[in-house]
Amino acid sequence: MTNAFSFDNSYARLPGHFHARIAPTSVQAPKLVKVNRGLAELLGIDADRLASPEGVAWLSGNAVPEGAEPVALAYAGHQFGHFVPQLGDGRAILLGEVIGKDGVRRDIQLKGAGRTPFSRGGDGRAALGPVLREYVVSEAMAALGIPTTRALAAVVTGEHVAREVMLPGAVLTRVASSHLRVGTFEFFAARDDRKALETLTSYALARHYPEQAGTGNDALALLERVIRAQAELVARWLGVGFIHGVMNTDNTSISGETIDYGPCAFLDEYDPRKKFSSIDRGGRYAFANQPRIAQWNLTRLAEAILPLLAEEEEKAVELATERLNGFVALFEQAHARVLRAKLGLVREEEGDMQLASDLLERMAASSVDYTLFFRRLCDSAQSSDADARIGRMFADPGAFLEWAERWRQRLAKEVAEPVARAEAMRQVNPAFIPRNHRVEEMIRAAVERDDFAPFETLVRVLARPFDDQPEFESLREPPLPEERVERTFCGT
Repeated sequence: MTNAFSFDNSYARLPGHFHARIAPTSVQAPKLVKVNRGLAELLGIDADRLASPEGVAWLSGNAVPEGAEPVALAYAGHQFGHFVPQLGDGRAILLGEVIGKDGVRRDIQLKGAGRTPFSRGGDGRAALGPVLREYVVSEAMAALGIPTTRALAAVVTGEHVAREVMLPGAVLTRVASSHLRVGTFEFFAARDDRKALETLTSYALARHYPEQAGTGNDALALLERVIRAQAELVARWLGVGFIHGVMNTDNTSISGETIDYGPCAFLDEYDPRKKFSSIDRGGRYAFANQPRIAQWNLTRLAEAILPLLAEEEEKAVELATERLNGFVALFEQAHARVLRAKLGLVREEEGDMQLASDLLERMAASSVDYTLFFRRLCDSAQSSDADARIGRMFADPGAFLEWAERWRQRLAKEVAEPVARAEAMRQVNPAFIPRNHRVEEMIRAAVERDDFAPFETLVRVLARPFDDQPEFESLREPPLPEERVERTFCGT
């Protein structure tokens, strides 16, 4: 029988202090929740085999597939601004890497696979609720076109984990372009290990930005590309109302993918100060703070690789500062593209961002639902007959109608016909997002009643976020007051 995974494990070939070799810990009675068949196909993996008893043994950690070289990655990180010199994969084990049918190298990782040398007293396990949340939200983000880690499979373990209460355990099979983080570089910088930093920098550049390799300054090339990738990523987050919730440097990926769906959430009403994470008491990672925090995290990357940027420290600081200062312009350009697309604007005109900012201020003043408003705005782009309906979303309908008049004057400078414009807007303004209250309902059904039907429904609907899907209209709607989710929690 052929191997299910065609592993080519480049990270495991790096020096031993980059990781710890550790096998997953077996579980009592693993049972498959779901295999992501579309992703399996992309990876060149037989989904039926993954769903077989042999596959479930791999996905739960009860067996190691041929060719895997299980390791837990070493990294450090700034958590809420405070540096922790050693974190690492405390409950995740990288099985290895595969090269998909698209030619892209990706990690296959088990999250919740047991203790590692980096567990720091933790149990190394994952509860079912956070596993289902990460599966649903990461796959929704992928369908929304936002760079992200993805979910290949989820299994329940037949065991319980102790959190505030006893909860059913589970393992998520996570797929990522890599699990390299800003914190990976901080780990070696904290140990003053220049050789390891050079090795890591060359490896990261070759793996994620190979077109930049060989320019003569790998560290500078890497810094430039990671800055650009993070600026683009956060702009896309804001476009769909996503709040990461825990933007620590160990959750800031070198590849520019969204990683770690712990206390994440999506805006209901538009509020730039909105936060959900139960551990973010000061609002450090609130919605509108995310660009600033991304730049802060990138500064930590620059500090870690500073000795590699130039032999003279003054020159290295100059190079790093110049690139970091460029983040704001890169983000603003990316965010402007996102907002123009949401408003149906193709041409770049002076005043576009003022028009968008004015709209967002009016939405905030009336607590207008972010996703529902922009989806309905697509109808107004096709016909002003929809304006009155949208106006009723505001405390004062005139606040929208006055803005809409100026918006239409701006649309008059575009060449697209109204029907085509509306359709283009519907491809960037989703009808469906993972509404926080629906995600919580889904988790309760699975954890409390062993009912995975709501999970299956969310996965199916969110795979087509830009389609109307009228049979699932209830999943589009904002929460009722009694359904509102005010806090989200980290899975650990």
